[in-house]
Amino acid sequence: MAVTIKKIVLWRREVENRPGALASALASLARAGADLQVVMAYRYPGEESNAAIELYPVTAKKSVAAAQEAGLIASSTPALLVEGVNRPGLGHAISQALADAGINIDFLVGQVVGRKYSAALGFDSEADATEAVTLIRKAAAAKKR
Repeated sequence: MAVTIKKIVLWRREVENRPGALASALASLARAGADLQVVMAYRYPGEESNAAIELYPVTAKKSVAAAQEAGLIASSTPALLVEGVNRPGLGHAISQALADAGINIDFLVGQVVGRKYSAALGFDSEADATEAVTLIRKAAAAKKR
C-alpha cells in the first residue's frame, strides 16, 4: 500500500474540561450518522479547566449541520491526513524531512493498527502543508538504510 496524503479540514471547539464534554459534542454528529476518522480531545497543559475537541471529516450537509449544532467550526490550521504501511523509523524519517525543509509541525496525532498507520498533521501555513505532501511521500517511499 502506497502512502496516501490528503488535505483535510478539522472541525474544532474549545470546551470546559469536564466529564461528558466530548460525549456532548459528539452526540449530534452520531445522530446525523457522521463516520469520523479522526477524533482528538485534549486538555490544555497548565490550563486544567480548558480543553479542545477536533474531528474529521465533516463534509456531508447533515454532518455540517450537526457539527455546527455542537458548536464546532472549521479550523483554519492547514492539516493533512497521512496513511500507509508502517515500518520502523518512518515517523523519524517524516519528521526529519520536514525539519530539514524548515517546516514546523503544529501538531501530529498518529496511530499504528496492525501494519498500517494513520496520522493527522497540522502546519503553520497552506504553503507548508503543500510542501509537506511531497516531502512525506519521499520519506515514506525511501527504503530504510
